Amino acid sequence: MSQIEALSAKQKYSFNKLQKRLRRGVGQAIADFNMIEEGDKVMVCLSGGKDSYTMLDILLFLRRLAPIHFDIIAVNLDQKQPGFPEHVLPEYLETIGVEYKIVEEDTYSIVVDKVPEGKTTCSLCSRLRRGILYRTATELGATKIALGHHRDDMLETLFLNMFYGGKLKAMPPKLVSDDGQQMVIRPLAYCTEKDIARYSELVGFPIIPCNLCGSQENLQRKAIKGMLQDWQKRFPGRIESMAKSLQNVVPSHLADSQLFDFKTLATQDTPYQDGDTAFDQPEINASQPSKDETVQIINLG
Repeated sequence: MSQIEALSAKQKYSFNKLQKRLRRGVGQAIADFNMIEEGDKVMVCLSGGKDSYTMLDILLFLRRLAPIHFDIIAVNLDQKQPGFPEHVLPEYLETIGVEYKIVEEDTYSIVVDKVPEGKTTCSLCSRLRRGILYRTATELGATKIALGHHRDDMLETLFLNMFYGGKLKAMPPKLVSDDGQQMVIRPLAYCTEKDIARYSELVGFPIIPCNLCGSQENLQRKAIKGMLQDWQKRFPGRIESMAKSLQNVVPSHLADSQLFDFKTLATQDTPYQDGDTAFDQPEINASQPSKDETVQIINLG
């Protein structure tokens, strides 16, 4: 008997609401950013963690309902970490009937050789992994590469870049690789880590921990995550408001002269859009969670 079947009636009701919320979020993100189109071959990068399992699960569901045709192939990179359970992902993917490919590359040896003991391996590991996945996508003829980053990852990256990189930059829901050849999408862009973690726990995905870097989590990202969690606890709705701001940028109220032409800015006789409102009180609308728990079927065309 599955974990879901063992739930009480009240718990099943809560699970259904959670599942609908996640499916709606993924469907809306796909529609808003035109992530998946007719005839696409989507390479779903499956790490064995909660995020990628949830992403694959929801994409498979949406594919059955979509008015367009697209293919899905799951890809896992076996980095030859000591003790990595090689059988787990193939067995799971065969059970649910998903086409898959396991790519074997010993990046573990490279990382432990290049990174001094005690230093975090995340950055180098990520760069090596991304290059291999781009190459694999080309070999498979994939038109989209789906990564499991969620809303919280995007916000954490925004603050990491501000605090440590001096740059206003986050993770976009959709972007092109630096060589221009690959399109990367993040279908979980509207989903929260809390929802994903709960969903993964209830469904019972066979989670594989990262033995290479899981025990030495990037301290800077960990600090940012703690800060955001503290804010959300003390000021409910703050995270939702910050996430919304990523889609509501006003270049004239920042200071990047490449985004806005400050040098030629001049007064005029007509109202100026986004001009200074002097002493007018700004409108502040606290974000409220949606009460509509119905599944919204998004037209992917």
